[in-house]
Amino acid sequence: MSDKQDNATAYWKENLKYLLILLSIWFAVSYGAGILFKEALDTIKIGGFPLGFWFAQQGSIYVFVILIFIYVRLMNKLDKKYGYDE
Repeated sequence: MSDKQDNATAYWKENLKYLLILLSIWFAVSYGAGILFKEALDTIKIGGFPLGFWFAQQGSIYVFVILIFIYVRLMNKLDKKYGYDE
């Protein structure tokens, strides 16, 4: 393979690694905190609402938005690392 092809393959492998990690975090927060651990989290109140309810309704959305910003930052670094930045 050419050097350019090796570079592109390494870039996409690292990109997929980031995606899997970030989506796993989102899944753990949305499914775990909102469904699996809801009853344990409901013992804690935020603004009068149980924490499990808050995660199911609001928290997973906030975490998803934060993960988007983290992904953008990681991809900007990755683009610079492999020479794809403009």
